[in-house]
Amino acid sequence: MSAYAHFRHQPQFSAKKTVKPVNFLCMVETAQQVSLIGDFNDWHPDATPMERQVDGCWRAQVTLPQGHHHYQFLVDGKPMLDPRAQGIARNEQNEKVSLVAVS
Repeated sequence: MSAYAHFRHQPQFSAKKTVKPVNFLCMVETAQQVSLIGDFNDWHPDATPMERQVDGCWRAQVTLPQGHHHYQFLVDGKPMLDPRAQGIARNEQNEKVSLVAVS
C-alpha cells in the first residue's frame, strides 16, 4: 500500500465533533437565582444553574459543539437577554434570544 493510499484510509476528523468550554457571565448582582437556558439544554430551567461569584456576578461553563447556539438567562424566573452576547436571534416563538457562535 502506498503512503498516499494509507493516508486516504485514515479516519477523518470532523469539526462538527469539536466541543469547547464556553463561559457565560450574568451581571445581575441583585438576583437571588440565575439559570442558563438554551437550545443546548432544551430550555430546561433547572438544567444549568449558574453560580454566584464573589463579585456578585453569576457564572456557568458549558461545553458546546461547533455552531450557533441560542440561549437566555433566567433571572429570578424571568428570561433575560445577554447584553454581552455575540448577537441576537429569534426562537420558534419569534422571541428574541441571545446568540453565541462556537468555532
